[in-house]
Amino acid sequence: MSTEEQVIAAQRGDHEAFHHLISSKKAKLYSIAFAYLKDETDALEVIQEMTYRAYTQLSKLKEPKYFQTWLTRILIRICIDEQKRKRKVMPLFQLPEQLATDLKLDDKILLEVAVDLLPPKLRHIIILKYYEDMTLSEIANLLEKPEGTVKTWLNKALIELRIALRKGSEHVQHI
Repeated sequence: MSTEEQVIAAQRGDHEAFHHLISSKKAKLYSIAFAYLKDETDALEVIQEMTYRAYTQLSKLKEPKYFQTWLTRILIRICIDEQKRKRKVMPLFQLPEQLATDLKLDDKILLEVAVDLLPPKLRHIIILKYYEDMTLSEIANLLEKPEGTVKTWLNKALIELRIALRKGSEHVQHI
């Protein structure tokens, strides 16, 4: 059964279809939640809340083919709400494994700090593009923004990161 067929079945009250839909996406959902919240318990709690909201609002999903995007959008909104609610200092952004192995320790630390200091909309683009390996059109669809806007934000984020890294490496060399 395709994802679209499972969504339609779940919308008609098939609890098993809904369970299968959520279960098949759990690793990706956890990865996104953890990238935002940096805490296993918090990530699991927001996934639970996302599951509840998705279940209660499934009838509002008009296009079953966009289920993954719709679900991820709900998750991101809950993660942002959780960040605001806790008002806590978030631990450093965790670099994707591939990028982390190619950098020296000083550069890793500088990059993690620089990503954490980006404005939220730019940080979201960096997390989704480089940590979650999403395409620009997937990010645009997820954030409900034109692809050109996402490209502009990505470009701005990369420029800000380059500036921060240049300043940071100059500062580290002087120490």
